[in-house]
Amino acid sequence: MRVHLEKFRLAGVAALLAAFFAVGLLWPLFYALREAVWPDGGGFTLQHIAGLFARGAPQLEWLGNSLALAGISTALCCALAYPLAYAHARCSFWRQEWLAALLLLPLVMPPFVGAIGLRRMLARYGSINLLLMKFGLVNESQPIDFLDRHRMAGCVLVMVLHLYPLLYLNLGASIGRIDPALLESSRNLGMTPWRTFWRVIGPLSLPGLLAGGTLVFINAFMDLGTPLIFGFQNTIARQIYALANEQHANPAAPALVAVTTVLMLALFAAAQWAAYRWGGGRGNASSGVKGQSRAAAQRVSKPVQALIVVGHVLVIGLALLPHVAVLLAAFSERWFMSVLPDSYSLRNLNEALSSGIAGFGMRNSLVYAALSTLADVVLGLMCAWAIVRGGGWWGRFVDGLSLLPLAVPGLVLAFGYVGAYAPWMNGPLLGAGAFLVLSYAIRRLPYTVRAGVAGLQQTPVELELAATGLGATPFAALRRITLPLMHASIAAGAILAFAFAMLEVSDSIVLATRQQDYPLTKAIYALFGNPGNGDQLASALGVVALLFLSCALLAAGSFTGRRFGDIFKG
Repeated sequence: MRVHLEKFRLAGVAALLAAFFAVGLLWPLFYALREAVWPDGGGFTLQHIAGLFARGAPQLEWLGNSLALAGISTALCCALAYPLAYAHARCSFWRQEWLAALLLLPLVMPPFVGAIGLRRMLARYGSINLLLMKFGLVNESQPIDFLDRHRMAGCVLVMVLHLYPLLYLNLGASIGRIDPALLESSRNLGMTPWRTFWRVIGPLSLPGLLAGGTLVFINAFMDLGTPLIFGFQNTIARQIYALANEQHANPAAPALVAVTTVLMLALFAAAQWAAYRWGGGRGNASSGVKGQSRAAAQRVSKPVQALIVVGHVLVIGLALLPHVAVLLAAFSERWFMSVLPDSYSLRNLNEALSSGIAGFGMRNSLVYAALSTLADVVLGLMCAWAIVRGGGWWGRFVDGLSLLPLAVPGLVLAFGYVGAYAPWMNGPLLGAGAFLVLSYAIRRLPYTVRAGVAGLQQTPVELELAATGLGATPFAALRRITLPLMHASIAAGAILAFAFAMLEVSDSIVLATRQQDYPLTKAIYALFGNPGNGDQLASALGVVALLFLSCALLAAGSFTGRRFGDIFKG
């Protein structure tokens, strides 16, 4: 009887997970792909997809711009993140913990909010050009035009300053897990530090480089907010946004989404395969053994320490640039033809918070994020249980499926929702809010899954077996033993899912079409459109978002007693 009950319970969990992924992820993706090759229920055709690559087609320019934007951003992020991650994993230097925490500051602000603040600093006669003029580096009659002729450079700057922590965290974890015995062996064999890096550390850090680089590339390729703010029209993300509500009338819309989806999924799958193949699978040397100590940090000379600290200060200074720009724009009363505002006041903050749009945005985001986080916690625990306790093919399948949302850009998912669920999105029963909750839950599920996996891996299964052996039901053992022991990981994953759902950009801008449905990020974008002081009002509301996410990340770290970068390590 008990065996049948366990099978029934497992079947129920499988059915719930299948329904969630089918409704929230697989059906919208299938719908977008189907419309590309079976438009309006007609016959199969690749005509519309082929038309995207016809000679002279504008889509080729969009694709080229997006690939260049993502490629350059990823390369620059690698150049920034690898030395920093290597220094933290292999060296000991002054104020190391503080500098590591400050490197993660870009994560507390959506890139498009930073872009709003940077617009004033990157204008023809903004702060940066005025500073360059004072030092004689730029001609006063020919300032650098980041908002017109060099829009791509402006977008790259914002993306690099926001996305490099994704690579830094992955590389730091990968380098830090390298088996100390391998490094000791290389020294015993007389290998120089450079040869040890080239033959041991470099190859074993490749999985982290691929994982982080893939996330950076996908985020930069499909970033919608930054091109919107900088007016960079000719990108894939910007054009998908423009076509989102024309997908039935314009066959190029689903074709463009289908090509983009296949490209992103193929890239993600290739990176996962390469990391598994070249990293030697889950049991590779870089992973070490559970509970094994890491390689001891090297003591470096004072000149090298100074070089490392100066490099950190320069990167942190650049990373703070969007935050400083947002704060200055939010609290400036008059800022024209000067490096810093001429005067400051709370007028922009008061005006932004008193607007009806801001009220809708904050209230709706709190509701949407709370509901999506609740779903993520419940489903994340189910997935984690299947991965860690279930094992086998079912655990591997759930593990792969739970990572799939990382490969699906929010803009693509939102496009699928608009097409697949259009009759319900503005209806009296569900509305856009319900689909925003579903989208947030799907996009942020990997946070709670990885947190749950980390917590379960550190919870001895013998305690659960002992409880069930003494007559406790599996649910009672879960409630009385397992959950209390892994509450820190659950809380950390939930806080991160909640915070990043509050600041989701692509889904919010596309799906929320009525003011009463606006989440916080759509409210910021709407305020940006105000004539006159729109960027100042948007920056003021962005400060509220910045403070909120900062508190959430600090809370997530305090629950685990570890740094943010270590939250998901087993």
